[in-house]
Amino acid sequence: MEFIKFRITDAIDIILVMGGIYYFLSFIRGTKAIQMILGLLSVLVLGIAADFLKFETLSFIAKGFGAVWIIIFVILFQPELRNAFARIGRTRIGRLFNTETKDVMDELIKSAILLSDMKHGGIIVIERDIACKNYIDTGHKIEAKVSSELIATIFNPTSPLHDGAIIVKGDLIIASSCILPLSERIVNPSIGTRHRAALGLVEETDAICIVISEETGNISIAAHRELMTNILRDKLKTELTKELL
Repeated sequence: MEFIKFRITDAIDIILVMGGIYYFLSFIRGTKAIQMILGLLSVLVLGIAADFLKFETLSFIAKGFGAVWIIIFVILFQPELRNAFARIGRTRIGRLFNTETKDVMDELIKSAILLSDMKHGGIIVIERDIACKNYIDTGHKIEAKVSSELIATIFNPTSPLHDGAIIVKGDLIIASSCILPLSERIVNPSIGTRHRAALGLVEETDAICIVISEETGNISIAAHRELMTNILRDKLKTELTKELL
């Protein structure tokens, strides 16, 4: 009996497949996509069982489902796949020398600190590779250059535009009063609607959200489907630099 030959290319092949599976699972962790995967696996197991037990009709239906599973997979996991491919294709090399990005970041940091000092709540969304058009359309178009003074004015409780989030694209504030999707995850029972909204957006896109609490003035950052709370001011620039530059 001849032994199966195991080549170095086979090992690399296995590692690449395992890495791809791990990468995808890390994106859908904590989202509704997990439930959909369990549903797909249940159908697969049902098809195998039907074929084994000679249930002709059920087996036929399961096999028909298997023929289109790739299309179903793409439809069900569109947000997760879009987020994954955008992350793969993103490069930061050009951003290192982008002075415009640094200037915008400095203004956003000043804005967050100013709002924190006044205990004015707010959500600042920084759009990246995945467009936030659906959420921009829910707000009021502004298209004004980013400045800490303007952001502080927008989030003043007496301003008619202070509810919701502002969305920043490049060096422009595109819109204010934007409605964001609420996350269904309870990462911390004490977090409020603003934090859930920021977390909901970064679960669907690759945006960065800066959240200022109205109650405490604490600053948080939502990114990569995670929420970092109570960020110290001297650490705020460090965290944003890692994400934007």
